[in-house]
Amino acid sequence: MERTQTLADTPVQKGNILVINTGSTTTKLGFYSDGARIFDTKLEHTADEVAKYPSVMDQTDMRRLAIEDFLKEKNIPLESIDIIMARGGLFTPVITGVYNVNKDMRDVLISCRDGVHACNLSAVLADDIAKEVNEARDAKGITNPRHGKCIAYVADPPMADEMLPECRMGGIPEFTRKTLFHALNSRAIVRRYLREHGHKTNDVTVIVAHMGGGATISLHRNGKVLDTNHGLGGDGPITPERSGCCPPFDLIDMCFSGKYTADEIKKKLVGRGGAVAYFGTNSMKDVEKMADDGNELAQTFLKAYVLNICKYIAAMAATADGKVDAILLTGGIAHSKSLMDAIKNKIGFIAPVEVFPGEDEINSLAENGYMILSGEVKVHTYDKDKLIED
Repeated sequence: MERTQTLADTPVQKGNILVINTGSTTTKLGFYSDGARIFDTKLEHTADEVAKYPSVMDQTDMRRLAIEDFLKEKNIPLESIDIIMARGGLFTPVITGVYNVNKDMRDVLISCRDGVHACNLSAVLADDIAKEVNEARDAKGITNPRHGKCIAYVADPPMADEMLPECRMGGIPEFTRKTLFHALNSRAIVRRYLREHGHKTNDVTVIVAHMGGGATISLHRNGKVLDTNHGLGGDGPITPERSGCCPPFDLIDMCFSGKYTADEIKKKLVGRGGAVAYFGTNSMKDVEKMADDGNELAQTFLKAYVLNICKYIAAMAATADGKVDAILLTGGIAHSKSLMDAIKNKIGFIAPVEVFPGEDEINSLAENGYMILSGEVKVHTYDKDKLIED
């Protein structure tokens, strides 16, 4: 039987939490009251609507109004919101954990200093709406004795870097290894594993393989993420949309062939690689069906996919000196029993393997929100020039 995502029990689950998670053409929302999910939805933004804006960060007002209009439709007054949780954007330097949205974070996200992605909108929108919540309360003379001012937070941003120095070092000084991984879902899955196995503290060493359109494999020890691949940088295994690591000399020859622009080559690595390059689809279900129908190339691709994932899991086990308590498989592709069984058969010798299909970033953000309200977690303050040391 498949596991389903659930909101963790915390000592205090009182308060109303709005969750915001922005994608390229969608804004996902969730609203929780005293620990119960009241709704979650996905606001669609058409390609024509998005195309009106020169850059992704220019969409802030459009998306904020869409969120506020939806809240009005649901009869949720702004002043009823206690805190707002947002998907973490692309900003460094940072470690895992929760952060209040401040000026430094806004500056880095708005400028896209550390990368351009629609996720950069989430924290800015959350902060803007939190300010409107406080203005609405002040205008109506409302005080909130439970939680004070409404504040916007992010949790487990994707560029969190806690790697060991030897994991960060590349083969030449110009190529330092960097992180960009599914930190939010991976850390939520570790918390679920701890709860289900009766751990009161995070005292385990586990490898988490998040498998979706991209794949990131991360090593977690006692709450820190000691090693991972860069999910958007061409680093990692073959996936439905990504090439995985390529032979360097062949890649160099392609770069200097004159046939492709730099952007076209990047697209070959991330977006048009993997199953897309071979079969024109990013659906592993489609590839599995082709394989079941006798397509030998599809059969070989699935074997290569499994092998690639397992090689990266084994590499993380090497970082941990082989001392691994469990391997946790998650993401959309984890719904495929045949692929998960194949992965288990290859790497089960390292540690017990458990499967947590899918991901629920909205739920994970809400869980972090209630941990903030209950005082379970330390809230970090972001400094765009200085790494927080824990």
